[in-house]
Amino acid sequence: MSARKRISAEQRKQERKEVSFAVLRNVPSSPRKMRYVADMVRGMEVFKALGVLKFSNKEASAKVEKLLLSAIANWEQKNERKAETGELYIKTISVDEGATLKRLRPAPQGRGYRIRKRSNHVTIVVDTFKKEEQEQN
Repeated sequence: MSARKRISAEQRKQERKEVSFAVLRNVPSSPRKMRYVADMVRGMEVFKALGVLKFSNKEASAKVEKLLLSAIANWEQKNERKAETGELYIKTISVDEGATLKRLRPAPQGRGYRIRKRSNHVTIVVDTFKKEEQEQN
């Protein structure tokens, strides 16, 4: 590895250590359905978002709720204290397309229709409100 690449890799590692996040990979639902749930909670305070997800009737909301709990736990682990109400918020939540399983369904007259079983990857980054206020001042 060249020196320049090593330096940028070390810089990325350092930035990643300061951020608390959680990643959920290969969720067997379409990215479009997951993005609908992600848009509901984007930018919200985490405990309010947990309430919204708990009472949503979307199947994807249960998976996002579990992932958000994991992100909160990761933040608590890094900061060595419990998160208080109103302290954390969802900084970014992104849904990316995962692998697609391709299947064939029999169709009339000897044809076959393709079925695409989509999957997705979800990433949640949580941060404190206070850090944002300090950067603005």
